[in-house]
Amino acid sequence: MSKTDSGDNLASEKSGPAKAASTGTRRPLIIGAAVATTVVVLALALGLGLGLGLKHHHSSSNSSSADGTGSLAVVTSPDSSAAFLSATLLNDPPTTRTYDFVVEERTGFPDGVEKRMLVVNGQFPGPTIEVNTGDRVVVNVTNKMSNATPTFDAIMRTIHWHGLFQRGTNFYDGTDAITQCGIPPGQSMVYNFTLDGYVGSTWWHAHYMTQYTDGIVGAFVVHAKNESVPSYDGDLVIQMSDLYHGWSPDLLAFYFTPGGIDGTPGNEPVPDGGTINGIGQYGASASTPNASFWNATLEPNKTYRLRLVNTGSFVAMQFAVDNHTLTVIEADGTAVTPFEVSSVSVAIAQRYSVLLRTNQTAGAYWVRADLDQTAFTYNNPGAQTEVRGVIRYGVANDTMPDFSLLDNPPALPDGSPSELDTSDLAPVGGGPAPDATFQVYFTISMQYANTGSDYLSKFLAFINSTSWQPLQGTASLFSHLGNVTTDGSATFADSQLITTVNEQHVFQMVIDNLDDGDHPFHLHGQKFWIVGQGDGRFQGQTINNTLPML
Repeated sequence: MSKTDSGDNLASEKSGPAKAASTGTRRPLIIGAAVATTVVVLALALGLGLGLGLKHHHSSSNSSSADGTGSLAVVTSPDSSAAFLSATLLNDPPTTRTYDFVVEERTGFPDGVEKRMLVVNGQFPGPTIEVNTGDRVVVNVTNKMSNATPTFDAIMRTIHWHGLFQRGTNFYDGTDAITQCGIPPGQSMVYNFTLDGYVGSTWWHAHYMTQYTDGIVGAFVVHAKNESVPSYDGDLVIQMSDLYHGWSPDLLAFYFTPGGIDGTPGNEPVPDGGTINGIGQYGASASTPNASFWNATLEPNKTYRLRLVNTGSFVAMQFAVDNHTLTVIEADGTAVTPFEVSSVSVAIAQRYSVLLRTNQTAGAYWVRADLDQTAFTYNNPGAQTEVRGVIRYGVANDTMPDFSLLDNPPALPDGSPSELDTSDLAPVGGGPAPDATFQVYFTISMQYANTGSDYLSKFLAFINSTSWQPLQGTASLFSHLGNVTTDGSATFADSQLITTVNEQHVFQMVIDNLDDGDHPFHLHGQKFWIVGQGDGRFQGQTINNTLPML
């Protein structure tokens, strides 16, 4: 099935434990978007940092390690205050906002365990970009990765600005080998675009192989005075992520091998832990709570907007704050009719805004982000499956919650709301989607194609029997320019599935997920209506188009 949470992101949902693809147990997704003269390049990208239970190098006074990270500078975590957004920026007139991003390899200890990382400006997560709609954004990205950086060939490929429309500037979308080529070591690229309609919470990340898994991520927030959400007193970004202690390109190679990670082809790597705003607690428990926690001091009897972003690589994160309910007000840049929940499951790349009211007894409360263990394909001993942070109000800035509750979260009172049900999401001011005038059908699968060649001997992702590989020396859209086809899908170089729409259409896409795992999907450059979902393959069933999520 495809479980959907908004109009630019969706996540397909497991229907059972069986590993083999089944034609009767998956749930299809139907989405629609209005497009004109559009080329859609389809690639199922695997953003996986593969923690395979390799030896963990715990932090100590000696920072050297077997993988050679000891000579690298150390990654820093932004101060907790970095999560707070500006209270006055919204009043600024449209302007140009300039940022300098320097990408390099460093040694990090995000959850107390040493790991090699790729980061922007020496920090994880990277800088938050905060702008108003109508602003021009200029980001100078410099690649300082060493030529000796293994596997990635020192190419800091691209930065993608997730969810932004890039109307008229799709060459700055930052999709490696599709809209641009990579940034060579020692060189820079300037991204220059104007915010032209997107409002709300999103993020930026590397868009090549597994580079963002190793740390090239950050928040991106677009304010607007006319945003259709309730008022609030403060605004924070909370970036949640699963975490792998291994170096992602090395571990990715294990994942793609015919035998898989644990002898089963296609078993995705299980994370070692996770982080909240760059900080995790590997091995921490109520009996051994010696760890660092992201924390924020708020004011009592106020309302705060928490912008939840899952910048991870594999699993959804379940967010909650002890003794508090949350009011959902935004999903992936779409304002929704507010409703209360006890917790929010945020899939990879998704964003939700929730309101937190500091109306409980003054004190400190645990913030929790649970990794979705239903996605785990094997046992990873020692994996830290819950990440914690701290929110406090009405008490001293160093007050900590009761450590006896660390592993035992208190239950909410009877009658409290339950966790987020995505069927409750209703866009503010929404209505029926227009009727589709053009439809394409895609099946998603993971297959072991054993033909003897190196490329096809791996366990790969496929869309309509095509597994995307980058073209050499060019990008897909560059190659396609001047080679206009009639409306429909065409395959280029056996690895380029391209759908061309040359006229004004309401484009309907049907996606059947034949794999047994959850797969988030999003569409670059457009929002779409989610007009149907269900078990099994789509066979023309009636869709409910009363108030689709956009």
